[in-house]
Amino acid sequence: MKQVVCIGVFILGMAGVVHAADPDPCEGFWISIDDKTGKATAGWEIYVVNGKLFGKILSIAGFSQDILAEKCKENYRDFPVAGNVRMMKIVGTPWIYGLSAEERGIWSGGSIVDPNTGSLYKCKITYHAKHPTDKSRGETLEMRGEIGLGVGRSQFWQKTSRENASSLK
Repeated sequence: MKQVVCIGVFILGMAGVVHAADPDPCEGFWISIDDKTGKATAGWEIYVVNGKLFGKILSIAGFSQDILAEKCKENYRDFPVAGNVRMMKIVGTPWIYGLSAEERGIWSGGSIVDPNTGSLYKCKITYHAKHPTDKSRGETLEMRGEIGLGVGRSQFWQKTSRENASSLK
């Protein structure tokens, strides 16, 4: 009987380890889509470090990949990279930072900086297996930026590969 209990505990423990190793569905590679034009604006990598969600731009559409974030402030509270933000390249910098998991596929409590304007927003990210309004589209991230009191807007980003996220020009 002890062996059966030990085997059962081992199997349950291994199932927990396997589940814990599963990445959150928000993690991966995404293309941000302008909600007004419907065109791709940037390729992103969304990743988790020490239980916090971050996102960095891998490529941008229509601009040099070496462009600096000159419209940004010199620093932002809790920005994850030390140094003058205005002197950082848009590509490669984590503009999404500090989000905590509410549940699998939903992250909030962090920030997103728009490197084109320097604006800072509260950020919430929600994974959708299918686009909420356009069921013909596949996996999406609902990227919600707010200035406070629920005032803000959402964009729906499309799931992609590392290669596609890195290849916008």
